[in-house]
Amino acid sequence: MGVINLTPDSFFENSRAPGIQEAVETAGRMIQEGAEILDLGAMSTRPGAEEINAATELERLIPALWSIRQAFPGTFISVDTYRSQVAREAAGNGADMINDISGGSFDEEMFDAIAELSLPYVLMHTGGKPKTMQDNPVYSNVLEDVRFFFEHNIGILHSKGISQVILDPGFGFGKTIEHNYRLLAGLSVFRIMGHPVMVGVSRKSLINKILNTAPGNALNGTTVLNTIALMNGADILRVHDVKEAVQCRMLVKAYREY
Repeated sequence: MGVINLTPDSFFENSRAPGIQEAVETAGRMIQEGAEILDLGAMSTRPGAEEINAATELERLIPALWSIRQAFPGTFISVDTYRSQVAREAAGNGADMINDISGGSFDEEMFDAIAELSLPYVLMHTGGKPKTMQDNPVYSNVLEDVRFFFEHNIGILHSKGISQVILDPGFGFGKTIEHNYRLLAGLSVFRIMGHPVMVGVSRKSLINKILNTAPGNALNGTTVLNTIALMNGADILRVHDVKEAVQCRMLVKAYREY
């Protein structure tokens, strides 16, 4: 999954594509490099980010989404939003999937919207709103707490007829460095739930705080953690650097086969 941020303030500057033409060109490059899913986000959810209103989110999202859909009609497009209103508008303009960082916790109408739209849904765990989620994240047992969150919400989704669910533990979303690495080590726990597991560690602080790097020079660390994620059971890698992630997947596949 290649990340395209239609924002001026996402944490990794090189992932920003605030103009329509820039977004279409980024999409084309990612598809050429092997992306099987494009994930469009029109609101930054980095730690400390200010929330924008739905109108601004839609103003950024819809023209780029529509243009990418027209340019690449066969490409699978995900939209990163936690608002049911935006999810509905996105579906009407070509989105194939909704990626909700809040797992339905920020908008009580989201699950009903997904049921109405009959789209695949990324159920992600977060420790709170982006502005405050990193203030003091505390868990009794992060692996068990996230597992319980998934089990509870999968039950609700299934009761609404939603079966195409992808699980994302939410690396960097209301978690300390220790929490992130415990989730990475225990990733296989989530595979027993019968749904694909997605991992998004690309250029995040769990790399930078260990290696003393910044997002701009965290590609090597990203590849290392992507490799560990694949070895521990990840099905989807959400990344800024598609070419390197595809190479990572190819090598892990070869290692397992030979």
